[in-house]
Amino acid sequence: MAKPVLYSYWRSSCSWRVRIALNLKEIPYDIKAVSLIKGGGEQHCNEYREVNPMEQVPSLVIDGHTLIESLSIMNYLEETRPQRPLMPQDCYKRAKVREICEIISSAIQPLQNLIVLIYVGEEKKKEWAQHWIMRGFRAIEKLLSSCAGKYCVGDEITLADCCLVPQVFNARRFHVDLRPFPIILRIDRELENLPAFRAAHPSAQPDCPPEVAK
Repeated sequence: MAKPVLYSYWRSSCSWRVRIALNLKEIPYDIKAVSLIKGGGEQHCNEYREVNPMEQVPSLVIDGHTLIESLSIMNYLEETRPQRPLMPQDCYKRAKVREICEIISSAIQPLQNLIVLIYVGEEKKKEWAQHWIMRGFRAIEKLLSSCAGKYCVGDEITLADCCLVPQVFNARRFHVDLRPFPIILRIDRELENLPAFRAAHPSAQPDCPPEVAK
């Protein structure tokens, strides 16, 4: 069977989530880099539009299928490759994982995405991004106060952790004051040096600019 191909951009947090999940499940894959800035964005070219009609990353070609949207992709990986699970068995804990994933993927990340920041404008984009990240992190910190163990939900790594780490990176990019979020920071520290997370980091990607790569 052909190795999966992930259409990815090095700094895309949505691509990053999927890279973490693939790594945690030990699924070998190839990366096909899609620059979101070169020539106005390679995601808008006709060839890539055939892959992903939303003209966004990530997209994953796997099992003869092309999948788009990071949460959909990660759920497919969980359902088709249940070994090394990234969802708890307990239904309540599964719901908590989904809550955290949804807040990040629906209420934070889209509002500080490149296409939105371009629309908001250079002058206001930092303040805009900080506002929406802080709003979402306040909710996540409250949820974590009752469901976190070593990681976001209990003591096993879940899809919530796959979503959290890239969003913390984004928060730092926009100079968000993270001191009000000690649980988020603690979990980020627990995860950042694990091999699956290190390998998924933007600085480890083949399309990362040399001046940024470690």
